[in-house]
Amino acid sequence: MVSDSARGGPRITAVLGPTNTGKTHYALDRMLGYRSGVIGLPLRLLAREVYDKLVGLRGPNAVALVTGEERIVPERAQYWVATVEAMPLGLGADFVAIDEIQLCADPERGHVFTDRLLHMRGTQETLFLGSDTMRSAIAGLVPEVQFLYRERFSELVHAGSKKLSRMPGRSAIVGFSVDNLYAIAELMRRQKGGAAVVMGALSPRTRNAQVEMYQNGEVEYLIATDAIGMGLNLDIDHVAFSALSKFDGNRMRQLAPNELAQIAGRAGRYMKHGSFGVTGEAAPLSDEVAEAITSHSFTPIRKLCWRNADLTFGNLQALIRSLELPTTNNWLTRARDADDVVALKMLSEDAEVVARATDGRSVGLLWDICRLPDFRGISHAEHASLITSLFSDIHEHGRVREDWFARQVKRIDRAEGDIDTLSKRLAYIRTWTYVAQRRDWLDDVAHWRGETRAVEDRLSDALHSALTKRFVDRRTSVLLRRLKQKESLVADVNDKGEVTVEGQFVGRLDGFQFSQDSSQSPEEAKTLRAASLKALAPEFHLRADRFYNAPDTELDFTEQGGLMWGELAVGKLVKGDELLKPRVQAFVDEEAGSDVAEKVARRLQHFIDRKVQALFEPLTTIEKDETLTGLARGFGFRMIEALGIIPRDQVAQEVKDLDQDARSALRKHGVRFGQFTIFMPLLLKPAPTRLRLVLDSLFKDLSEFPESPPPGLVTIPVVEGVDQSAYMLAGYRPAGARAIRIDMLERLADQLRAEDSRGGFEAKADMLSITGMTLEQFADLMQGLGYKAAKAERVKVKAPAADAENKSADGDPTETPTEAPTETPTEVPAQTPDETPSEAPAELPVEMPSETPGEVPAEVPTETSAESAEAPEAPEASEAPEAPETEVFYTFTWGGFGRARGGKPRGDRAQGDRPRGKQGGKPGGKTGGKPGRGGPRKGPRDTKPKSYQSGPRKEKAIDPDNPFAALLALKEKN
Repeated sequence: MVSDSARGGPRITAVLGPTNTGKTHYALDRMLGYRSGVIGLPLRLLAREVYDKLVGLRGPNAVALVTGEERIVPERAQYWVATVEAMPLGLGADFVAIDEIQLCADPERGHVFTDRLLHMRGTQETLFLGSDTMRSAIAGLVPEVQFLYRERFSELVHAGSKKLSRMPGRSAIVGFSVDNLYAIAELMRRQKGGAAVVMGALSPRTRNAQVEMYQNGEVEYLIATDAIGMGLNLDIDHVAFSALSKFDGNRMRQLAPNELAQIAGRAGRYMKHGSFGVTGEAAPLSDEVAEAITSHSFTPIRKLCWRNADLTFGNLQALIRSLELPTTNNWLTRARDADDVVALKMLSEDAEVVARATDGRSVGLLWDICRLPDFRGISHAEHASLITSLFSDIHEHGRVREDWFARQVKRIDRAEGDIDTLSKRLAYIRTWTYVAQRRDWLDDVAHWRGETRAVEDRLSDALHSALTKRFVDRRTSVLLRRLKQKESLVADVNDKGEVTVEGQFVGRLDGFQFSQDSSQSPEEAKTLRAASLKALAPEFHLRADRFYNAPDTELDFTEQGGLMWGELAVGKLVKGDELLKPRVQAFVDEEAGSDVAEKVARRLQHFIDRKVQALFEPLTTIEKDETLTGLARGFGFRMIEALGIIPRDQVAQEVKDLDQDARSALRKHGVRFGQFTIFMPLLLKPAPTRLRLVLDSLFKDLSEFPESPPPGLVTIPVVEGVDQSAYMLAGYRPAGARAIRIDMLERLADQLRAEDSRGGFEAKADMLSITGMTLEQFADLMQGLGYKAAKAERVKVKAPAADAENKSADGDPTETPTEAPTETPTEVPAQTPDETPSEAPAELPVEMPSETPGEVPAEVPTETSAESAEAPEAPEASEAPEAPETEVFYTFTWGGFGRARGGKPRGDRAQGDRPRGKQGGKPGGKTGGKPGRGGPRKGPRDTKPKSYQSGPRKEKAIDPDNPFAALLALKEKN
């Protein structure tokens, strides 16, 4: 064989084809036909597997193993097995093989494989092994190559989607995150007795121990990452993908069909057929992708990742520039910055590193250390810090300080802890194992190689033990076989839903889901559940019948979309095709059967359909009203889409376009055209509000739903980060630090329209009463509504003593003019929106917000009323005159969202919803017209100061029982 190759000169062959074609076996057979050879493999696990195989064939003295963390090199080694990154260069071997050559296109490691494709050659023969998608690229870059295509030995079939509970034996379930793999392994332990776990981050020792459990039949399932797709030979009949996307180090992305095929191809070995599909939450594979995998037809690779290997080490910037050189080859594209380049660039900004790396030798040393893999994966900054420590030691002392290195290894050499802890320690020891493999970084290299390898072995054994303890239940497997042999255990369910097996309590039936007792030992849980579910079969049907016949009063929905039957969660709401037509998802154990699940889902759907119809009946009547036409009908549908609440500024033009007939037709359906909001007061009740928030959150696919405020609050705090639309859906409008209920805001707006918004006005007691706020809070609210608030102080004038005495003589000597008006009690029963419509009189009780102290209303009149002044009492002759007492007041002027006539905010009156004067009269304020609300309007030449005041209104007689009688009398006198 060698002589045939030699006669034709060095031969370069690309052996391409799908998985299970014997490519790696073919390469090993060819290599052993030469006196020396090197094979580069993509994984340390695979390298160890091939090394063990060659040692079995040629003995340990003939085979070397070189990876980043392991180096076994006999003195007379003939055959070298290495990871592609660790392949010895310049060895002059007769034979060279590169496995999984399609990884030239990998964004992270591709530049290394591309470099080997372009430059690594055997003196007699070179093989490139991999997917047929590389044919065109290899032909373009290596013109002298010959191609050898190999067919798959067995057939690969698409089996569709399978549930984890029905996964066939000898299956590998593939995921791409540790959390996902552990969750699946836990599930398989409970349902099937256990599973082996294989990940690329495992040490070869742990991986081999886990695989051995699977291969010898101790467990029937293998939970793995895509590491099994890189040539690991396992006895797998079916491959199920639990996810179809993964994080590639830069972003989450979907796996390409050729990547899926690389993993799926592990099903079926040699002449035994295999199948593949999806499971869990993975979406079904499309017919096109499934066909591509079964027929091995994929899009050819057009670009290979490349990085310049001819580096300049004069200084740091020169090295970085050489690494960033572009390529002019159409088959190549510059690879993104790998971890080593990222670390180098970070360190080039470190003053200490720059001061040390001043010549070619020191720059070369720094680059060599930067190529230390980031096994820990903590952060780029942490990795750069470690590199800085190593570089400083080696640059200053010529070696890494042995005492420091010993402390790092000793700190990790602890075999206790859970799986995550042990996995992290393994990742750390891999770093120090890599350092120990470098001959020129440590003094006693042989010693530290042995030490780090021993620590890795101890951690590997501990990790294997932890994985087995957590994910394998040997006793459960035995008990499952008893069930299969009809040796079932006796189970029972009582009228309280308590489930017992052999007289022992094992769990409870909550709704239509079985909750197992957590106090059971792990070995008993799976079998006891299987026995329990057999006893639960008739109970599921009885409960479904009772639930189906239960009245709607026993059912309810939660503010997070859950569906409850009393205190039992029986389902949840999910997004429907329309906003007012949500769908339901029933919580029913799979073992209950499809009949039970369908009956529960049907009852829940009936409940929520009726609930929506009842709570949003005003909207459905708008939709069904055929008399609504034109703009009125269009606006009605806007109200339906907004679930009955629309900020007026969002539909200002549409409101303006509505004539009086259209508005009248909409008002008949309960639509109120407010100054700030167009809304339906009936839909501000607590029940519609709760459902409105749920429906809107469902339709927006929110992960967490905003909850409705407690009923009766006039204002609520505005929480930072909460979507403003959530307040409107809850029936509130944010204004400053608080949000005010929209119906109460309209009551406030009615009072504000009577004020001189341009000349300025002060807050009235009724305004504070409506909002339930202090003066400071009210000022913040007004600014949030578009008003300017000017704060000032003035001397507080007290009422005359005679008036105070008269007031005391009326019956209650403790009452003073500073007490709150009787229509603003500090504690009132909660009022729901339907009980406090915006048309209600101002004296209707309003609940104060919890943030407002109970005594605040008592101070309101003294802070807000400019006219409520009392003459200070005369001091006694023996007393010195007291300093005048001051009070804070605010003057409000409009300065916000556009002006209406007279400088006031636009409201419904400006649009004709509430006429200002008599029907047919001229608008108030027009030149020459009758004086209206805005006062007579000046001509263009009139330069006198403008005056705005409300129209005359009938004054009420002073109530002698009013605590403000003295103040009002003084006001009248002035």
